[in-house]
Amino acid sequence: MKFLITNADDFGYTRDVNDGIIHAHREGILTATTLMATGAAFDHAVGLAHANPSLDVGVHLVLVGSDGFPPTVGQLIQQIARRRVRIYDELAAQVRKVQNAGLHPTHLDSHKHTHLLPPVLAAVARIASEFQIPWVRRPFDLPMHAGGVPWSRRAASKTLGFARAGFHRVLTRHGCRTTDHFAGFQITGHYDAAELARLIRNLPDGVTEFMCHPGFCTAELQASRTRLKESRRRELDALTSGEVRAAIEESNVKLARYAEIR
Repeated sequence: MKFLITNADDFGYTRDVNDGIIHAHREGILTATTLMATGAAFDHAVGLAHANPSLDVGVHLVLVGSDGFPPTVGQLIQQIARRRVRIYDELAAQVRKVQNAGLHPTHLDSHKHTHLLPPVLAAVARIASEFQIPWVRRPFDLPMHAGGVPWSRRAASKTLGFARAGFHRVLTRHGCRTTDHFAGFQITGHYDAAELARLIRNLPDGVTEFMCHPGFCTAELQASRTRLKESRRRELDALTSGEVRAAIEESNVKLARYAEIR
């Protein structure tokens, strides 16, 4: 059997991103999202989550690229080395904020995949265990890519694979679950409906998480600090396209939520 969990990152970032995520869920193949406790549109996202209980909600843990945090992963690494970041305390507070909003997170991932860093992974695995959040993202791409993906992003994806064994040892030690496969790192911002349909037709057996970044692109998103702007609307169009829906049906892929996987 082939199961696909389609997860949108950055819920809570801006209201137009939030609206795009909900549209992708209601009209497309999106089944899950991860909420940024640090997001400017957090309260707006919480209201939408309560109004759409069929959407799985997790936590998009933030240590970089947001107000009050280092702007880059490189600078985060320097601050961790200097012991200037209380990783567990910060991330646990973000999870509590989501829970205190009346939501019950089903999964965890991190902004810019910072949980690939060993000190961050140790904190995330501990949090998953202590807060009884069973699923943690495994950000190691399937060997697929879209034609427009820069070589540097393909190389980065391949490099991440070297961390796979140690990453899984830590999660196993804490009783965390991961999907069998993951896709979306390489092609973020570089795919359309045809590329997504091709990926779906080539999914392996098991459970795959597809990471995506859909959204409407209004003045609010345009004014924000992110490289993903117009591409969010392209991703939204792909996720809601008839071509992608047909690929799922033709390939006997079952759309799934984390809460449904036993």
